[in-house]
Amino acid sequence: MLNLTETAGNAVEQDFYGKLVAIVSEDRVRRNELLARHTTFRIGGPADYFVCADKEQFASVLALCRNEGMPYFVIGNGSNLLVSDAGIRGVVLRLDRADSILFYPEKDRLTARVGAGMLLSMFAKEAASRGAAGFAFAAGIPGSVGGAVFMNAGAYGGEIKDFLVSVRAVGPGGEIVTLTAGELKLSYRFSILQKEEFYVLDADFSFPLGDAVEECRKIEELAARRREKQPLEYPSAGSTFKRPEGYFSGKLIMDAGLAGLRVGGAKVSEKHCGFIVNDGNATAGDVMGLIAKIQETVQEKYSVFLETEIRMLGEFF
Repeated sequence: MLNLTETAGNAVEQDFYGKLVAIVSEDRVRRNELLARHTTFRIGGPADYFVCADKEQFASVLALCRNEGMPYFVIGNGSNLLVSDAGIRGVVLRLDRADSILFYPEKDRLTARVGAGMLLSMFAKEAASRGAAGFAFAAGIPGSVGGAVFMNAGAYGGEIKDFLVSVRAVGPGGEIVTLTAGELKLSYRFSILQKEEFYVLDADFSFPLGDAVEECRKIEELAARRREKQPLEYPSAGSTFKRPEGYFSGKLIMDAGLAGLRVGGAKVSEKHCGFIVNDGNATAGDVMGLIAKIQETVQEKYSVFLETEIRMLGEFF
């Protein structure tokens, strides 16, 4: 017997797919795409639709999802995400990584406008080669520029807020707005973008000028330190926990005797206990189970609650 509900549902799905393709072209829309392919954790179930868009297409895809009542999620490089094993119902949207940088040399500063989809590491290296001083820390952060703004990413004493001037973003009504760094309320691993529905298209930065050779040398030096101290040989989402006031999360975990603790394929790195790594076919459930064990043990031993730095996307049970 013909299932009319299923047939109608397929027709609606096909209609929505056709509308997506009309905006971004067929080769930029993938159905039932495993998000493990798009996160640095190499974990995550399928998205109904995975869409890559350029800045001109981005607002149109958002508008389509809103008008059709389709759930949507915007990601960058997937470097700070744990995606549910069940995947994502709706659209996962990512800006093109092959974005542009425009540099504007001034008398004693270097300003730049960079697309939100570009890898932060690439931007930092390009900026250093032009003498941007103090931004070397960003070259080892594996996120996109938009994601770095969203999280106010930082390392080795530097943060995005130290150099960000403003962003252009798509607002809740589809309007393009400019938000200053002050309006973003940037603080430790936080921006207002985590609470308000604005999606960054590009960002303006300003740097003091230094010596390009020296800045590139600093990037190499920090890269060597990362290779020595961080488990870069395994998939991970970077630092799993935020730094508690007055403590270091990695040291608390190490002192609690949790180095090497494992749940399934997820493991506390012995090299740096602040990292949970995918040691082979880890599931999101494995990671969540390990996070819970770490939090419980550290709370019990030191009365400190470790708040996660990584973002959870999807449904977790």
